[in-house]
Amino acid sequence: MIAYVTVGADDIARAARFYAAFLPDLGYTQQEFHGDLSYILPKQPGQSVALPDFYVKAPFDGQPATAGNGTMVAFAARNQAQVRALHAAAVAAGGTDEGKPGFRASYGPHFYVGYLRDPYGNKIALFSNDPKEPGRDA
Repeated sequence: MIAYVTVGADDIARAARFYAAFLPDLGYTQQEFHGDLSYILPKQPGQSVALPDFYVKAPFDGQPATAGNGTMVAFAARNQAQVRALHAAAVAAGGTDEGKPGFRASYGPHFYVGYLRDPYGNKIALFSNDPKEPGRDA
């Protein structure tokens, strides 16, 4: 089980603006600890384990933050409309579009996804996979 995911950032205030554009709408609350950011999902009643936390931190080795090649963090949205809205908000908050929201031929018929890069190049996906919504072949 994944307990947390961490990405690096050199300018925490800039990273906070980017992640504040969409993580609160997905249920995350932001906490700061020693100048770094922690995004936490609340534990739901009856839930046996907490969902993974998401951390944004300056690299411990003091070197510049860099994005991992092939590394991506995906956040589940409630529906396709939320994917579109949060993707747009994240781009407006300093992110870079890496793939407009939509269906991809290589994924399932209901997997609707938009891709971004945060201000440090970390790849982020926002997706919905709701079979009650129109699918790619609808």
